[in-house]
Amino acid sequence: MIGKNNQTVMYTELQCLRNLAAIEDALYVLGGKWKLRIVIALVSGYCRFNEIQRTIKGISARVLSNELKDLELNGLVERVVQANQKPVIVEYIATEYAQTLGDIIAALTDWGYEHKRKLTQHPEADVKRSVVI
Repeated sequence: MIGKNNQTVMYTELQCLRNLAAIEDALYVLGGKWKLRIVIALVSGYCRFNEIQRTIKGISARVLSNELKDLELNGLVERVVQANQKPVIVEYIATEYAQTLGDIIAALTDWGYEHKRKLTQHPEADVKRSVVI
């Protein structure tokens, strides 16, 4: 399809608006510096608070706590309290809904590797200012 300025476009205007709205919803849930990293840690088997914090370099306990609460509200994380143990054990489990992000995480991972490879093979002046994953 040919759009403005005779450029090939992938979507109609309506499709573009719908896609932007869907992406906005996804980024609301997964956006920011930490949420997707937390989900990746959880689906990788890290479930205790301190394990998650050690796995994700640079995240503070306060931020991790807040992000876990947000992910729980959005149905991606389940907080499991084992009160019958001494001390009480709290674990965070990725829900089945979080598992649906597998293809998205794989695609982002592949893109990140490819992007880094591209930047390191062609170190041009403008590319050096790009964010490297």
